[in-house]
Amino acid sequence: MKYFAPNYVSLFALVSFFLIGCSKDEYHPDNSIYEEIPIEGTPLEGITINGELDVPTYYYDNQGPHKHKSQSLTAKDVGFTETFESGSKGSYAGGSVSLSPSGDWYLDDALLGSLTNDRKFGSKSVRIRNSGSLTMSFNMDNGASSILVRHAAYGSNGASNWRLVSSYDDGVTWYFVGDTITTNSTTLNTVTFEVNDTQSVRYGIYKISGGSNRINIDNIEIDVDTSGGGDSPSMDSNLTFGNPSDAASSPNNYFLSKPDFSLSYNNSNGTANWVSWHLSTAWTGTTSRCNCFKSDTTLPSIFFRATTSDYTNSGFDRGHLCPSADRNGSEDSNENTYYMTNIAPQAPDNNRRSWANLESYLRSLTLEGNEVHIISGVVGTGGTGSNGSANTISNGEINVPDSFWKVALILPNGVNDIQRVTTSTRVIAVLVPNDQDINTDWTQFKTTVDNIESLTGYDLLENISDTIESVLESTVDTEPSV
Repeated sequence: MKYFAPNYVSLFALVSFFLIGCSKDEYHPDNSIYEEIPIEGTPLEGITINGELDVPTYYYDNQGPHKHKSQSLTAKDVGFTETFESGSKGSYAGGSVSLSPSGDWYLDDALLGSLTNDRKFGSKSVRIRNSGSLTMSFNMDNGASSILVRHAAYGSNGASNWRLVSSYDDGVTWYFVGDTITTNSTTLNTVTFEVNDTQSVRYGIYKISGGSNRINIDNIEIDVDTSGGGDSPSMDSNLTFGNPSDAASSPNNYFLSKPDFSLSYNNSNGTANWVSWHLSTAWTGTTSRCNCFKSDTTLPSIFFRATTSDYTNSGFDRGHLCPSADRNGSEDSNENTYYMTNIAPQAPDNNRRSWANLESYLRSLTLEGNEVHIISGVVGTGGTGSNGSANTISNGEINVPDSFWKVALILPNGVNDIQRVTTSTRVIAVLVPNDQDINTDWTQFKTTVDNIESLTGYDLLENISDTIESVLESTVDTEPSV
């Protein structure tokens, strides 16, 4: 569940700012939500802070929403999520590191940590000590709408404070941005800065207190609003409503983010725990089903990596969690749904009848001007396929789930999806037995989100306010489905 507390610019500060004016030699970002507070030449490890920009700052006690929209444009055009997995920097000495998909960053009194005590999604995160910093060496040419940062205390270290900073002159001078952030949790939490920059800008993070206490920074997400507003369908984040199991680097709750979906992988089960994705007509098209199942080599090499042959003659289908037809807008998008991390052993009658009918129904809603946020997963052990019942396949490497579940939140096409959810928003939750000869009518398997959460231990819509969430999660969908 999120907690947020925005900063608002006082009327007095705004009036004073415009009355005082500014020198032609000074740079002032052209954005009416900013309040500049001069901090004359304040040095921070050799960096000059020229002022402070007051922007709304929101706090989430989890991985938080994701805003970056995966599109076939460059990172500078649409934004990016930098996971720090692609680079290597093992010392605290100042130096540059080249990262994908974003670009070059400069780390001072900071490194890329991969130890057990480093809090991280995946295998690496940035570790900063003393008055260290992490700054972009490239510009977002057209600005950015929001910056999302995941942060936690390293190991059992005490609290530290840090600031987001921005530069509008290629890194010569910097401004503090938004609130001072206190990091004291050993779990990665999220802070969002609604910067709404429209000019060329680069960003960074500076640790301003806490001495030798270290902090971890991971999954910095920079969003550029390219939606254009209105009610046009768009490719939104695949994880808007939260990371339901707080997936990170645990082998049985390992977070993976693909361009077309996000998931939690369970190495002991050889399948995903859950997969989350966004569905609208912006994602769909006429690309043919590729039928190109492939092992997921983005998993750590010590993990079990399923192959399509692990399902051969098992009596179970290679059941998609994120459907192929939900991602047929391009060949690459469709192929991504065939990673085996998106596949689980599914009874043929389940996969081809009730489950397929539900998938088709949700896609039909997008043709009526809706977008759908979907989370789907598996639970339990033991299903019945065409060869009879089984608890595992592939010599015990892959767990056969007892049931498949899905939760779908439906909204009219639009923006600011979290803020648009009300107690009247439609949510469909289903729990389908992983068996043969089951009812082909998926509506017979409707249930509550509360029930699925009770079975799985997940928090499926955690970024919605408590009062709205409690209503939506306790209600069985009753709307007509045909």
